[in-house]
Amino acid sequence: MFKENFVTIIGGGLAGLDAVYQVTRFGLKAKLFEMRPKLSTPAHKTSELCELVCSNSLKSNSIDNASGVLKEEMRRLGSIVIEAADITKVPAGKALAVDRNGFSRYLTTKLHENPLVEIVREEIKEIPSTVNGPVVIATGPLTSPSLSEEIQKITGSSHLYFYDAISPIIDAETIDHSKVFRASRYEKGKEGDYLNCPLTKDEYCRFVEELLKAEKVETHDFEKALYFESCLPIEVMGDRGKDTLRFGPMKPVGLTDSCTGKAPFAVVQLRMENQESTMYNMVGFQTKLQYPEQRRVFRLIPGLEKSEFMRYGSIHRNTYINSPKLLYPTLQLKGKELIFFAGQIVGVEGYVESAAMGIIAGINAARILKEVDTVVPPPETAIGSLIRYITDESVKNFQPMNINFGLFPPLPNGVRRLERKKLIVESAMAKITEFNPF
Repeated sequence: MFKENFVTIIGGGLAGLDAVYQVTRFGLKAKLFEMRPKLSTPAHKTSELCELVCSNSLKSNSIDNASGVLKEEMRRLGSIVIEAADITKVPAGKALAVDRNGFSRYLTTKLHENPLVEIVREEIKEIPSTVNGPVVIATGPLTSPSLSEEIQKITGSSHLYFYDAISPIIDAETIDHSKVFRASRYEKGKEGDYLNCPLTKDEYCRFVEELLKAEKVETHDFEKALYFESCLPIEVMGDRGKDTLRFGPMKPVGLTDSCTGKAPFAVVQLRMENQESTMYNMVGFQTKLQYPEQRRVFRLIPGLEKSEFMRYGSIHRNTYINSPKLLYPTLQLKGKELIFFAGQIVGVEGYVESAAMGIIAGINAARILKEVDTVVPPPETAIGSLIRYITDESVKNFQPMNINFGLFPPLPNGVRRLERKKLIVESAMAKITEFNPF
């Protein structure tokens, strides 16, 4: 079928290395292209593979947390990234944090020592031919301009994004529905598609005051030219004047509070994030506030006093594709099934989520070389639920997502919230054990 049997992987980050390792587990050859150090990025400082440019934490390692469930699934699938993290971990409570330098050195050494791996240090400007085997694109958030242009050509320019403007997502069960009303703008007498959190003048003024006092995430040099008028952080808008937000994402125009019969002074709209209605998105609330500050300030909004956040808001540089329109759940590109995408470029958030996509892309690329059917993890697993989200064509306003319990299939009605996590974890562990792609 192919002139030579090997998989080409572009990108020496977490997704790329987990893809490489999965290919070699099938006894197949992998050719890894990494442009550094010949061409560096504004964020990277070394030539090591898998250099962590931001935090050294891979988030929670606890099995009662969705991120911990994801890590355990990856361990069971033989993730080289999680192996490296476990070996180079440093004390961090329930989190899995690593010795940054030790982590990347371990992975770089492992790949150099693997006789099935060829590492090529050069920039890829065009997608390699698939005559030798499948190609996995795992270039991460700082994909080079040349390769970004090439990706635009094969996916269509309207399907490639160069930044994230992400609003927080809230667990639907933690919204106080007695304080919110359902309505869409100007649709009188109709139930509407949005949940609306109404604010009085005093509540609005207090919210803006606390918003402007809140601690922000430091902006990296390579992100400073990021902001566009269409995706300004809410704190930047708020800083322009006390009424700016009220004439922006918090405008009450066209909305009538069903409880009072009047338009509120200001309003925060919540949009359904998934078909199961387990998650709601805070419309227009992209932000650079630190996570604890988001929790503190956004809980000042009526109806959100006890809200739990499935994802926090952010704005940062990130090249990613419109996966629901472009990818199959196997992570193959529609119409060009020998090309796979993996890592942050598919629209996942976080180190571990990116590496998990590399595992599935690597497994399926290898299975194609073996001339056997591709596979997809069950939706009851963390990996499967994440893939289901990023390839769900019904998702509107697609934005990158990290793993959270809201992505898992809903449980039967009547299951208490405290029991839900336990049942989800038990199901995920059973299903990933059944899933055997080798």
